Amino acid sequence: MSELLKNIDARTKLAGTNKLEILLFFLGVDHRTGRRETYGINVFKVREVMRTPIITAAPEMPSSVEGMVSLRGALVPVIDLAKYSGLSAETPREIMIVTEYNGHTQGFLVEGVDTILRLDWSKMRVPPEMLTAQTGGLVTAVTELEDGRLVMMMDVEKVLSETTSIDSEAMFRGVIPLDRPDVTVFYCDDSSVARKQIERTLAFMGVKSVSAVNGRQMWEEMEKIASYTQSIGQPASSIISLVLTDIEMPEMDGYILTKKIKSDPRFNGVPVIMHSSLSGMSNQKLGSSVGVDEYVPKFEPQRLSETLARRLGVDKLPVKAE
Repeated sequence: MSELLKNIDARTKLAGTNKLEILLFFLGVDHRTGRRETYGINVFKVREVMRTPIITAAPEMPSSVEGMVSLRGALVPVIDLAKYSGLSAETPREIMIVTEYNGHTQGFLVEGVDTILRLDWSKMRVPPEMLTAQTGGLVTAVTELEDGRLVMMMDVEKVLSETTSIDSEAMFRGVIPLDRPDVTVFYCDDSSVARKQIERTLAFMGVKSVSAVNGRQMWEEMEKIASYTQSIGQPASSIISLVLTDIEMPEMDGYILTKKIKSDPRFNGVPVIMHSSLSGMSNQKLGSSVGVDEYVPKFEPQRLSETLARRLGVDKLPVKAE
């Protein structure tokens, strides 16, 4: 499996094609259903797959955090995904998927891994509301394989936010309000955790917003706005001040959305900011290649607000009163 994960850079060629590669894995047979479900994670977020090493228990950790391991001199938290998701499986977790995103490294304990699958984002569907409710928003997309199996894309950002302090109130202290009711930011993200944090950041800033769960939904909304503004002789930018987009989204990813926006003259003057947990330089370069104006890592509200303020034409953020 490590051989399959070595050449990550080669997979950057998938950008702009609406394709992705996912690592399939299992958490065990759920005794409640008698089924072994198949889950997936974007290969871009996987650093390596290894046998589970010796884990050192750590005090005052969430129940799903098994402890810490030392990897190349760095302490990495280890999360039992089955326990986190409430799965009543008893099989041993002999495999650890080491992930890296949002500037964080963590290990996910799983029962086993299957293979790496290349597919089109258009084949990934927004999960039904019933599934979303049952999993607490943990599944962000689903697709059906040729053998009839359903693959559920797990929202690893949600896992990270609920097992670390990346979603604490302290994160928003540096967000300085702009109080610009004339500004409307359009944003899309398939992660409920990410959407909530963007919403809170924009609310602190005092700007209006319109949200979508993926690129396709956002594009449809933008086309409606463009048709309306054309009918009244105004540019779309008179309503759409800025677009903030995730990269990974079912049906239409952020690269394709950006290409469509930048190739459509109706949206001239609308900046596009890529907001993603895929924080590697290769992904930033890929964003630039499809016309992204700027790149901001997720879960950094202050940095996001500063970038938005600059792109919205605010030269200097106001000084926040003590």
